[in-house]
Amino acid sequence: MLRSLYVRDMLIIDRLELEFQGGLNVLTGETGAGKSILLDALGFVLGWRGRAALVRAGATQGEVVAVFELPPDHAARTILQDAGLPVADELILRRTNALDGRKTAWVNDRRASGETLRALSDCLVELHGQQDDRGLLNASSHRKLLDDFGALDGDVQACLAAWRALEAAGISLSEAEQTLAAARKEEDFVRHAVAELARLAAQPGEEASLDARRRMMQAAERIGDDIAKAEAALGVQGAEKSLADASRWLEDVADKAAGRLAAPLAALGRAMEELGIAQQGVADCIHELASDPDELEQAEERLFEIRALARKHDVQPDALDNFLVGMRQRLAALDAGDADLAARRQALDDAQSKYDRQADRLGQKRRKAATRLDRAMARELTPLKLDRARFTTQIAPRDPGAAGQDAVTFCIAPNPGTPSGPLNKIASGGELSRLLLALKVCLSGGASGLTLIFDEIDRGLGGATADAVGRRLAELAKGAQVLIVTHSPQVAARGQHHWRVEKQVTKTAALSIVTALDAP
Repeated sequence: MLRSLYVRDMLIIDRLELEFQGGLNVLTGETGAGKSILLDALGFVLGWRGRAALVRAGATQGEVVAVFELPPDHAARTILQDAGLPVADELILRRTNALDGRKTAWVNDRRASGETLRALSDCLVELHGQQDDRGLLNASSHRKLLDDFGALDGDVQACLAAWRALEAAGISLSEAEQTLAAARKEEDFVRHAVAELARLAAQPGEEASLDARRRMMQAAERIGDDIAKAEAALGVQGAEKSLADASRWLEDVADKAAGRLAAPLAALGRAMEELGIAQQGVADCIHELASDPDELEQAEERLFEIRALARKHDVQPDALDNFLVGMRQRLAALDAGDADLAARRQALDDAQSKYDRQADRLGQKRRKAATRLDRAMARELTPLKLDRARFTTQIAPRDPGAAGQDAVTFCIAPNPGTPSGPLNKIASGGELSRLLLALKVCLSGGASGLTLIFDEIDRGLGGATADAVGRRLAELAKGAQVLIVTHSPQVAARGQHHWRVEKQVTKTAALSIVTALDAP
């Protein structure tokens, strides 16, 4: 709801501050007094495109401040959050216009762009007038207006969910087809690689083990003779015999040496133990070196094959086993690819069927709502002296989308026998104003939270027709804030809050003055 409007140095306004209320707010005054200038000022602070020169003659800068009251669920709160602007129960818009045309805007005391102002404007104010090209005359909004009138939000959301599921299923199938097509190009390579790696069956650590064994077998011929000599030197004809003889000789005379030979005998015993360990080690080495002559060739062939496959697939030899696991997974995906595609195609078909059902159901309900709207409009047009006109809500097929597959257009045939067409293409200025009012009355259930502005929609009307316009404006004002600019006393008489706009002309300037009138 618009709470206040402050205007300084704009066109013929010096300083002006208006406090608005809920219900029907009326601005009256003679032509040229400045009523439309107030709307220009409001449009300026809301970011609308309007007059280029707005600064009052003699001033350096014009300024407009508009204060709105925001209910907890008002759509403007989301816009403020998305723009990173402060959110509060009170929304303060301020915009200045310098003499050089430069414009600067603030929202809740934070700098903001004209785009943000216009986004806020769409959910704060709705203007209707003879030259109006927004709101009800915008055919792109007719479908939503009809949905609001028919209370079809649940069906619209269901259709949206079905559309998103359909899109997701289509994307999923497309991605799977692309992935499988790319994999098919390498299918022969993958199958060959799996067979080759499986046949080799290289194990982690095998390459290092083979390399060490190969080196030992290569060295066996060079070191074998020396190891054999060492074995002989340590054996029964060598060190072992000498140690055994020395021990026997000392033991034979030990009892006659008064214990002096105990330590040497113990040392010889330990020497015999260590000699045994040395003999066993030498024997083991000789056994390991005593390999089959073909073993070296076999070890070298396997070692070279492991290293060659590792280079081929650009992995470490110890990683060949894990690489084989990955290649088998790719092969399994290829083998399961056709079945997976079939499942995804079925999911897409199911999603398409569900969307078609939701869109058809929504279309049927839209047609029923259109019939009710046409009847409601017929009842409204008669008191407004448009009983010869025929309003129709036309629904035509359109490309499927998130909101269904219906194109909705509000049309009018102003006289019997004349073709029906879009509102702003067929109706004259006076007819259009009354048509917009009738339509707004019928659609008022969807205008929650908006300040509705009607700019001289009663121009050229009088008597019972003007009174009918006033009654319908008053009816609208029961559920919304309505601001009207009017010349008609029948309309003005319905106002709950009334201001008179006058122009005071002096020798040096002409200024617009607004005076609040007392309630009758």
